[in-house]
Amino acid sequence: MTNITAQPLSRLNIFSLKGIQMKTFHITWLTFFFCFFAWFGMAPLMKIAREQLHLTKDQVGNIQIASVSATIIARLLIGRLIDKFGPKLIYTWLLVICAIPVLLIGTSHSYTSFLLFRLAIGVIGASFVITQFHTSIMFAPNIKGTANATAGGFGNAGGGAANFFMPLIASGFTALGLCSTEDSWRFAMIVPGVMLLVCAFLYHRYTLDSPKGDFKDLPATEKSTKNTFLLAAKDYRTWILTIAYAACFGVEITVDNFAPIFFTDSFGSTIAIAGMVAGIFGWINIFARPLGGIVADKIGKTWGFDGKTLLLSVLLLVEGIGIVWFAKSGNISMAILMMFIFGISLKMANGATYSLVPFINPLAVGSVAGIVGAGGNIGAMLIAFMFKAKATHVVKNVVENGVTVQKDLIDYTAAFTLLGYIILGIGIAVLVFRTVTAQKRSGIEDLNMATAK
Repeated sequence: MTNITAQPLSRLNIFSLKGIQMKTFHITWLTFFFCFFAWFGMAPLMKIAREQLHLTKDQVGNIQIASVSATIIARLLIGRLIDKFGPKLIYTWLLVICAIPVLLIGTSHSYTSFLLFRLAIGVIGASFVITQFHTSIMFAPNIKGTANATAGGFGNAGGGAANFFMPLIASGFTALGLCSTEDSWRFAMIVPGVMLLVCAFLYHRYTLDSPKGDFKDLPATEKSTKNTFLLAAKDYRTWILTIAYAACFGVEITVDNFAPIFFTDSFGSTIAIAGMVAGIFGWINIFARPLGGIVADKIGKTWGFDGKTLLLSVLLLVEGIGIVWFAKSGNISMAILMMFIFGISLKMANGATYSLVPFINPLAVGSVAGIVGAGGNIGAMLIAFMFKAKATHVVKNVVENGVTVQKDLIDYTAAFTLLGYIILGIGIAVLVFRTVTAQKRSGIEDLNMATAK
């Protein structure tokens, strides 16, 4: 039933469940959390799957590329669909469809089938676009950056939760005698698959498309009939944010995928320890991405759009320096510290990017969010190709149960080093582009115009 008096909220109280806006906020970030959990559920278990399926270094690289490549097309498509049909219907179907490959990946017994399931699971990454659209439409312009970043940060933490909990879930199935250690990854992936189906029910039952009701119930005058994708694509600022997001979120996906292997193969960590350490990176999202949105909103009140862009470029520069230091750390303690430091800058940059997205074009929020979000996955895919090329195969003597055995390991040190320098270059490029070619006005008009709509 449409409530024509409902309006977007002008403040965010994360401890409240009052009103459809806050109910939707909590359901959407929680759903996004489990989407990320399912998306990266295999990352901390790749060592087990790699050994059981006898995967080569190149095959592991291809699998990591597949896990992020399908998301590119999915995000572009989802952005247009939610502009037209609303987030509630699209999110429900996305969750149901993506639960299928998550539940079935455990049936893989070859490289090809595993690759195809990993590719299909990557579609769940489009959930981010829906989450950002839904928070954008539920909150007023003065708080959009904070709401988007908080929902995104809480949801992105699902990647860290997967690294932390999936090895424990796999060990739990083994301890209960339901499977062997070698097959534990197969049973563990059932858990996130079931959670996606639960979230589909919650989303369809307890959310609305907008504060005024579902899109199907709104008057035609309140819905855009224009081609929102073209509106988004014609604005050069969309592409600035797309490149920037490739440099922050693209790196986040890379670390979620590769950090567990980096810690096991470079520092000799166990799968459980590597998962917990890599999980730290994901958990940073809980406070760092919201912080990026909060700071961006504060800066936006005084310096407008250009001020937010300056903040974004500075965060990218700090991120790049931190990644180089992380790659060259040489020991696990320093690596953990540097991962924490560059992780804060990276996730703040994520939040700052999506504090800008709603102001590119208020009529095409979904399409802008989709294009920029796809940029993050394009970045992740390109980085994965680079990691595949720069990774080196090494053979080390490892002590297991008092016996020294030879292990085939993968070294990603050179790949992380090059990545850090690339991010530094993008940070400088965004800063120069903003300084030289950005509009000379402060950009406060953009925020005022959006507030008036």
